[in-house]
Amino acid sequence: MTDPARPSGDGDVSGEKRPKLLAVTACPTGIAHTYMAAEKLAQAAERLGVEMKVETQGSIGAENVFFDNDVREADGVIIAADKDVDRSRFSGKRVLAVGVAEGIRHPEQLIEQVRTAPVQGASGGDGGAERSADAALSGGGGSGGCGGKERSVAYKALMNGVSYMIPFVVVGGLLIAISLALGGHATPEGLVIPKDSFWMDVNNVGVIGFKLMVPVLSGYIAYAIGDRPALVPGMIGGWIANDGSLYDSEAGAGFIGAIVTGFLAGYLVLWIKKVEVPKFARPIMPIIVIPILATTALGLFFVYVIGSPIAWVFEHLTGWLSGMTGTSAILLGAILGLMIAFDMGGPVNKTAFLFGAGLIATGNQTVMGMCAAAIPVMPLGQGLATLMRRKLYSEQERETGMAALFMGLFGISEGAIPFAAARPAQVIPANMLGGAVAGAIAGMAGVTDAVPHGGPIVAGLGAVGGVPMFFVAVAIGVVVTAVTTNALIGIKERSRRSGVAVAVTVGSGAGGGEVAAGSAVAGVGMSAGAGDGAVGAEAGAVGAVGAGEAGEAGAVGAVGAAVAVAERGRVLSGYLTGQTVKVLLGSRDKDAAIREMAEMLAASGHVRDVDELVRVALAREKQGTTGLGEEIAIPHAKTDAVSEPVVGFARSAEGIEWGSLDGTKAKLVFMISVPEAAAGDEHLRILALLSRKLMNTGFRERLSAAPDEAAILRVLGEIQ
Repeated sequence: MTDPARPSGDGDVSGEKRPKLLAVTACPTGIAHTYMAAEKLAQAAERLGVEMKVETQGSIGAENVFFDNDVREADGVIIAADKDVDRSRFSGKRVLAVGVAEGIRHPEQLIEQVRTAPVQGASGGDGGAERSADAALSGGGGSGGCGGKERSVAYKALMNGVSYMIPFVVVGGLLIAISLALGGHATPEGLVIPKDSFWMDVNNVGVIGFKLMVPVLSGYIAYAIGDRPALVPGMIGGWIANDGSLYDSEAGAGFIGAIVTGFLAGYLVLWIKKVEVPKFARPIMPIIVIPILATTALGLFFVYVIGSPIAWVFEHLTGWLSGMTGTSAILLGAILGLMIAFDMGGPVNKTAFLFGAGLIATGNQTVMGMCAAAIPVMPLGQGLATLMRRKLYSEQERETGMAALFMGLFGISEGAIPFAAARPAQVIPANMLGGAVAGAIAGMAGVTDAVPHGGPIVAGLGAVGGVPMFFVAVAIGVVVTAVTTNALIGIKERSRRSGVAVAVTVGSGAGGGEVAAGSAVAGVGMSAGAGDGAVGAEAGAVGAVGAGEAGEAGAVGAVGAAVAVAERGRVLSGYLTGQTVKVLLGSRDKDAAIREMAEMLAASGHVRDVDELVRVALAREKQGTTGLGEEIAIPHAKTDAVSEPVVGFARSAEGIEWGSLDGTKAKLVFMISVPEAAAGDEHLRILALLSRKLMNTGFRERLSAAPDEAAILRVLGEIQ
């Protein structure tokens, strides 16, 4: 391979061909790090005389996608990503895989290192084996922020499964909850919906969603490890894990069993791929041979090897609980709460639930009362956790949290499964602690439940005795779960970010150079976590490939277009106009500046309620600073206080303290406001357009030096 670090260029006297590299950037939280890494890699390639094409896989979708010829002609591929990227198309090419933040902080080093990177598929696989061998164990989930090292295969596989499972949990759970609320009746057999009724049909549809969520979790974990041949064995293995009747157990292994089968299927497929087969058999291996062998082996292994211990656990736990019925009610309640919260639908949970349900017929309703108090604690607690510290969670997790709150009201504990699957080390202990507290309080107070179901809905339908203490038990358990979850996640996040803070400090101390500045901005992005697309995750976004620091010449070449746009007085698709530009802010602090800019946006005629716009923007600031560093801030709000997207710009002479990690005060302030209906791709597109240009030092200097509104508009007109 041609040395990619050597600045040969097309005009080299030696006539040496200019090296050509490809890069893929991606981050689970969406836009910021994806585009920041793309920009930095493109700038570094330009400086080093390397031709580079960068494909970004952000929230808007894949952009600048490679053609077959791009791959065929490439000398190497850099993958800077914190989520799984399909590498099969790069077979035979040198592939260097790192975390997305490495693409931001050390792009030159990556261009050098890809020269000696391993060849994709050289060992006979499609890349899964290389991912396993090369991945660096960097720990679990966090808030979706992007790390410096490549995430482990296990982490990325688990996140892949969880992301595909969430829609099934939400749709299935909400349909079941709605059908129970509107069509259910409390009976000795539980909440019953009349057969052949409309609500029974709705319930059945929801049940199908719930049945599919476990196989989907397993299947897409396997897919992330072993690619397409692993999908079928993963899904079928997950179905077997969830269906206890296949291995003589009254309860399936639930989502924990699905995680096990997902990893088993993925790595089993990788192992089979290493087997040398005749050339004529290779075309049928991935579509026939591997799926059949892996599915059969995994299915029989689970039924005959794993299934028996699960049945044994179920049977012996039931016997053990029976022997505790005469002991302390507080102790029994705590144990039942622990069991209910452990695996949410798995054998331990089902043992406790069926134990309590079975005693109802004997006249002992207190045991079911303990279970009923613990059942809603997990989904309600996880939902509350996402509301209490929103910046710890991604947008998808916060939406799932709202659904979990709704499911918890109806006693659907599975609403917490996505959180437990994504962060088992933090969420499961917190769930168990909250469940134990709720069960113990219910046992101490003698709460009873006459139907085999749990959650506030059974109290609302009159099936619970001791209703006030039932709600006290649930409320305390929920708060304990939420606080413990956030505390454990916070500890892990602080530990993870401490390394990032050190990198930022070192980079900033290096001087005013590009690498130092890039490191500082990267630190801002990572520190913000996964807020509303997290400031670092949104406001720090930059475009895929730009002119970089040397792009001033390109900017000059674009002056004609910029002037034409400015003469129309409308830039950024018309969202920013002369009415929404201010040469000098009068405010000295962030809150006052946001209000001043909101009042300025009102001049556009698109602001319905200035106070509400200010409230939402300030609430967004509490989730994490929107100060990018480099004297830039981009406060933003998604609210129906505006009728259509509107963008404003203002400058501060002295700078405003905005909480940027690089310590700079904000002198260039953009404010973006979009209605809820336009808060998806349009919101991200505006941020990407802005941030792409703001990474260019020359553009920032021209924007700072523009003497009046007309000149400012001309500079802003360069944003295309």
